[in-house]
Amino acid sequence: MNRGCADKFPLLLDGRAEGELTVEREALYTWFNARCRLPEEGGLWCAWAVGQAGSLRLGVLEPVGQEAVIRRRFSMRMTEPLGRLLRGEIRPAAEEDRGTWQAVPEAETLFHAPWLRKRLRGAAGALVRTGEGQRSLALPYNSGRPFPIPTLFCFASIRTINGERYAVFVFDSEERPVFP
Repeated sequence: MNRGCADKFPLLLDGRAEGELTVEREALYTWFNARCRLPEEGGLWCAWAVGQAGSLRLGVLEPVGQEAVIRRRFSMRMTEPLGRLLRGEIRPAAEEDRGTWQAVPEAETLFHAPWLRKRLRGAAGALVRTGEGQRSLALPYNSGRPFPIPTLFCFASIRTINGERYAVFVFDSEERPVFP
């Protein structure tokens, strides 16, 4: 990516170009703009930036008229692991929560940070998955009960996994929370 100018990449769905991903560096941040035709009625779709060394979930595409769009900014710490950017991709949001999750009897054993271990002590029903230098932790979520790890509320996304609702937290390789 060149500093100060926008680079353009195809936004692919099942290997077909369905739109465009525009990427622009701004100091220590990178802006991603994805625009495409709506893949199909219903369902949620996510835009991804795919690089030579990894991929980064940009977020859920928002319908605007006959198109779907998203504009997000990420820090250099989040974009550097991608390596050289190759393309954008559109993937069903539901695809993210199929398989790959493993039950964890004692969630606090997954982490070294004392503050996180303390907050996870006794958390029942936790699920975990790892990939791309990150660890995702899913804790059962019920709106009628206290929120799991309230100090990290803004880092959670509520998702359905195997038919159940979870608060999902993503941590980088240094156990720092990552915005969804």
